[in-house]
Amino acid sequence: MTVPSTSHPPARDPTIRRVLAFFALIAAVLITVVALAVRNINRAERSADWVNHTHAVILEIDAILATVHAGDGALRTFVMTGDARDQGAGRDAFSSMSEHLEIAKALTRDEAAQHAQVLRLETLANQRANLTQRVIAAWQIDHAEAVRTLTAADGSAATTAEIRRVVERLKADEMALLAERDTAAFLQAQTTRWTVWTGVALDFLLLSATAWLIRDDLQARRHATAVLAEANAQLEARVEARTSELSTANARLVSENLEQRWAHQAAEHQLRYQQNVFNALNDLVLVVTKAMNISRVNPAVVRLTGREPAALIDRPLADIVRLTGDTSVNFDAMAVALREGRELRAQPAVVTDALGQPITARLALFPVRDRDKVVGGIIVLEVLGSPPPQRDFARSPSLL
Repeated sequence: MTVPSTSHPPARDPTIRRVLAFFALIAAVLITVVALAVRNINRAERSADWVNHTHAVILEIDAILATVHAGDGALRTFVMTGDARDQGAGRDAFSSMSEHLEIAKALTRDEAAQHAQVLRLETLANQRANLTQRVIAAWQIDHAEAVRTLTAADGSAATTAEIRRVVERLKADEMALLAERDTAAFLQAQTTRWTVWTGVALDFLLLSATAWLIRDDLQARRHATAVLAEANAQLEARVEARTSELSTANARLVSENLEQRWAHQAAEHQLRYQQNVFNALNDLVLVVTKAMNISRVNPAVVRLTGREPAALIDRPLADIVRLTGDTSVNFDAMAVALREGRELRAQPAVVTDALGQPITARLALFPVRDRDKVVGGIIVLEVLGSPPPQRDFARSPSLL
């Protein structure tokens, strides 16, 4: 036998709410980690771009310096040999220098300090290019003049040395930027690494907490199921015991009802028997209360007095019976004897019938007790002599 379930809707399980909350936290941690990782990756990509940009600027600056040296070398060789190939090599070198300058200016456009130094480098490089053009023009007129012009330019301006210093400063600045960006990239990589590992650790802890919560809930449910099963078993045992008790009580009740019915039938039989005996007596029998009022009469009283039971019940006994003879025994003494529970025997009395005629009789009083308490009495009247002849009481005017 199982306990019937109620029809109330089930309440929302708090464990489910906790598990959903943990999964929401896990999702939030994952989203946060992904967002931070993507942001750091983007920053790392930008840092990588800046590193590549810095290396490109350094390469272009080195290329500018190299082309300046190559142009100067080709110019000196041309002045000494007059070979057209050296003249072409110098022109190509300065042409490459111009290209590298344009690229360097484009790369440093967003960096004001570096861009200004590139512009300074461009000015110095252009001076070297102009010097080359003057030397070539002078060489075409007079070789000695070209040599003097070149020597004077190198001795007065020292343009090449200035170009070298500008290039070194630019390289130092770019290397500082490179170190700074390398540090930033390293920090971003570290931040990304710590962010990912922290997120993984948090998710692991949250998953562990979720697993523990689910395990604890399963244990609680198994315990509750065991307790419920035990309660059902105990309830079944109590129901069986109660059913056995009810069966025993029902059988006992059936037996008691049968005994009571038999007792009731026996009592009814006894009452009928007593009523038959009471009705069969030829003597006049009256049952009175303690107040000496008539409560019952037998048929002999009705036949002899002509009075119906309805006319006698609840009437005082003195209306139809009075004592005669010794004046020491009067009617009040009979009431006193009844209250005291004493019997009176062979007391002369007179019974008055419905026509008012006296009937001589001998009276006996017997008290009736219930648990040693007098509750009434029985009056027995024995008619003396032969009973009077039957008369038609119905036609008597005294009964009207």
